[in-house]
Amino acid sequence: MRVFIVEDEPLILFALEDMLADLGCEIVASAMRVPEALGKAEALAFDIAILDVNIAGDRVDPVADLLAARGVPFVFATGYGPSAAPDRHRERRVIAKPYRTRDLHEALAASLPGRS
Repeated sequence: MRVFIVEDEPLILFALEDMLADLGCEIVASAMRVPEALGKAEALAFDIAILDVNIAGDRVDPVADLLAARGVPFVFATGYGPSAAPDRHRERRVIAKPYRTRDLHEALAASLPGRS
């Protein structure tokens, strides 16, 4: 499973990358700012994205909108609970911070039916 990560906190990003590697995922790329994330989300091929809801004070909504328009699955990550996800993407899975490997695995599996 090829994963794109949008996360602005380096330590959280590194921990998430380690968890995903333990789950057998390949990290295609990561981004720490919304403009960077938009460019990578448009240019790269990946199976799923993990989007922190708040990126350096900016909402990740434009990235979510772009991925939805492209038909690319994604999940949100936040420490603020499911209500922090953009209203127009409420049907998407939300992973709570701090991450737990089991929750991460379940969210990825639910967002990519037929993949384990």
